[in-house]
Amino acid sequence: MHVSVYPGPEQASRAAADELARWLTEARTLVVAGGNSPRELYRLLAGLPMPAHLHVFTLDEYLGVPLDDPRTCANLLRREVADAWHIPPARFHALGSRVEDAPAGITEHERQLAECGGLDAIVLGLGRNGHLGFNEPGSSPHSPGRVLELTPTSIAANAEWFGGEHAPAQGVTLGLRTILGARRVLLVAFGARKADAVHGMVVAPPSETCPGSWLQLHPNTRVYLDVAAAARLPRDRYQHGG
Repeated sequence: MHVSVYPGPEQASRAAADELARWLTEARTLVVAGGNSPRELYRLLAGLPMPAHLHVFTLDEYLGVPLDDPRTCANLLRREVADAWHIPPARFHALGSRVEDAPAGITEHERQLAECGGLDAIVLGLGRNGHLGFNEPGSSPHSPGRVLELTPTSIAANAEWFGGEHAPAQGVTLGLRTILGARRVLLVAFGARKADAVHGMVVAPPSETCPGSWLQLHPNTRVYLDVAAAARLPRDRYQHGG
């Protein structure tokens, strides 16, 4: 795990965007996460030429939210990645937010990803409880794509994201088996509220307590943090970015 720390989110996002742009020159498949942390990275890549063969997949989705809500992962990432990067609709693959469709939807999502040759690169955020996607604490590194009941920490974060209008208690996600099978992993985390999760991810032994810690076992993971998110890391566990 290669960890770089920058003065603020802007500098970290710029460095992460530069790295991802290099990866995309040879990637056929990319999984993208929703949430706030990667949005600046996505914005910085808008306008760059994208490979004509690139397929983009969403990582996860809130369940029980109307399909047309602009804040679902599918709609956010369609606007800020697929549309902004000029990815044709046929090469953008999104999970839906209908509870009844979710089990079949995640099976089909993973089938399509495998059909495209497997996962070349993935962009992740990190939950305050250490989750990756909606792989909550208790998730093994072999966990498949599935529907999960979310923890109170995640439900509270979801309510904040939706301005109190929705507070999804279930999610559907690609599993850690798929995430850890990616050829390259890029993770961004910013702010003091992520400091405990970052410590668990980087310093604590890999365990189900902090799903992000399983990335210590991955051979090619790049982590981009701001100073606040890195506050609990020992100095020898990261490099200073520009």
